[in-house]
Amino acid sequence: MTSTRGRIDKRQAILEGAFTVFARQGYAQSCVQEIADEAGVAKPTVYNHMTDKATLFRHAMEASARTTLDQRIAALEPLTAPGDDLSATLEEVALDLLRLHTDGRSCALRRLLYSEITHFPDILDIVKESGPDRLNQVLADRLARLALAGRLRTTDPDLTAEQFMALLLGPLEARSQMGTRQLEDSELRVMAHAAVETFVRAWGVS
Repeated sequence: MTSTRGRIDKRQAILEGAFTVFARQGYAQSCVQEIADEAGVAKPTVYNHMTDKATLFRHAMEASARTTLDQRIAALEPLTAPGDDLSATLEEVALDLLRLHTDGRSCALRRLLYSEITHFPDILDIVKESGPDRLNQVLADRLARLALAGRLRTTDPDLTAEQFMALLLGPLEARSQMGTRQLEDSELRVMAHAAVETFVRAWGVS
């Protein structure tokens, strides 16, 4: 049991260390020795867990995408019991999602995806499966429950979830210049409010 736990912990440390190095230097400029140093393990240990640098990159991207997904799904939790003021709860969720989308890990994940996708075309599917697609599914489920409770008027929760995220991320990508410009929290609040106001006008119950 202890050896199994130790192996899992080392694997996680390697993946986290790899993502840190890749995010800092890019794939081409990163080397396995630097990743081993960042993870606090010996270089052979990295190869024991991952066969080569390309495999390590794919697994590091997938692990980081899953971490961001878990955080964003947690941000949807208030929608399970939104209380009397649905707009306020939606705005709280929207703001949390914007904050998570602009944190260091998320920005690094997008930069790596944009810069390396021509060399690793499969990482788009890897990141999508552990990220946006799954998040939209969970959000659609939350919105469907609100519709059944008479809080929203939608017959297509999947579409409604897509539009909620589009109202958030469309302006965010433009204002942040695709993640290269840091936004103040006050800007994120304005964006969250505007997105929810538009969303409620389209899908809310009068």
